[in-house]
Amino acid sequence: MIRSRRFLVLSTWLFATFLGGCGTPEKGTEAVQGRFASIGTAPPGGVFFAFGGSLADVLNTSAPDLELRITAEATKGSQENIRRLERGELEFALANSAITYFAVRGQGGWDQEYSMRAVMTLAPNVALFVTKRDSAIKSIADLAGKRVAVGPAGAGFQFFQEPLLAAHGVGREDFTEVFYATQFAAVDMLSDGSAAAVFLGGAVPTPSIKQASINQDIRLVPLDPEARAQLSADYLFFNPATIPAGTYRGQDQPYEGLDVGSMHLITAANTDEELVYQVTKTLYENRQGVTERHPVGRAINGKNVVRDTGTEFHPGAVRFYREIGIWPAE
Repeated sequence: MIRSRRFLVLSTWLFATFLGGCGTPEKGTEAVQGRFASIGTAPPGGVFFAFGGSLADVLNTSAPDLELRITAEATKGSQENIRRLERGELEFALANSAITYFAVRGQGGWDQEYSMRAVMTLAPNVALFVTKRDSAIKSIADLAGKRVAVGPAGAGFQFFQEPLLAAHGVGREDFTEVFYATQFAAVDMLSDGSAAAVFLGGAVPTPSIKQASINQDIRLVPLDPEARAQLSADYLFFNPATIPAGTYRGQDQPYEGLDVGSMHLITAANTDEELVYQVTKTLYENRQGVTERHPVGRAINGKNVVRDTGTEFHPGAVRFYREIGIWPAE
């Protein structure tokens, strides 16, 4: 059912009928023209905020016949976006797929099952623990008894961090002290010795890790190969990801890590199918324009956008992907 809070619908079909008419419009035209919609992103300064603006810009400039006006809204991030989608306060949002995975199941501290649907899977989020090269921390298990920065408060890192730690036999409760800090603040904490290890990540190369490697000698704490394989088998949002050698200063070998929950574009289950179809079609067909605005746009490709991260896809998106032949066989 179409939610009417933001959607002011100008019916092309009625206009044509009552003013003399020029025939019947193409299927779905009357369902999408003249609408206003919002994409929830995250606080300014992060990838979600910048990339959300790129998506809105492409939708507003590449589909003039659609008459769909999109605004990218700054929010607190994935958790707020999911709740606001559920309440009908947003039409689309960017989120970490690990956080959405637990939200749709009502698990991991969520108070209910949230009716989210995926529109397209986007860039991998490769996150890991970083320590100083001369540190005694050689493995994830060695984090026990140490002071560790685990990410910004309220960002939802626990949804993918806790399974990662548990697979290595350790938890946040085993740390001597837990710090909540932004990624760049965490780099400073590592530098001045406030934290023995910090959790950093995002698209590769990650700016915070790059900064840390420039200003100090660091080590990317390795994952246990068996734990890495098991996490990938147990959770759809975990996927193996390799950071090529030389990505960061002093990194002489490839780092065998994990995509801990790709960014994805989501919507509520009850969002109008034709609207989702048109948005999916516009972004996919104009993916080069998205990439010109932000490099994360490279993730909009036939292999990646339909990748299953554990959240059911919206029927409007599935319809388009089937039309162009990239939807996986049942």
